[in-house]
Amino acid sequence: MYVLLEVSAPAMLTALVVGLVIGLLQALTQIQEATLVFVPKILAIFLVLLISLPFAGQAMQGLMNDIAARISQF
Repeated sequence: MYVLLEVSAPAMLTALVVGLVIGLLQALTQIQEATLVFVPKILAIFLVLLISLPFAGQAMQGLMNDIAARISQF
């Protein structure tokens, strides 16, 4: 469960922040376009996933090593 949070947290926090910023900009400018949120949010999440990919891979590798070690103990 902890590894799932470690891996998904950067993308989820990015989506939250970008959505909040764009929502505030829409409220301030009174532009109520529903599709305006999607493109910046997708681009931001994609960039964050590219940056955090090595970290996520290491976290999942550590989990897999722990699981393999537990299996081999039996």
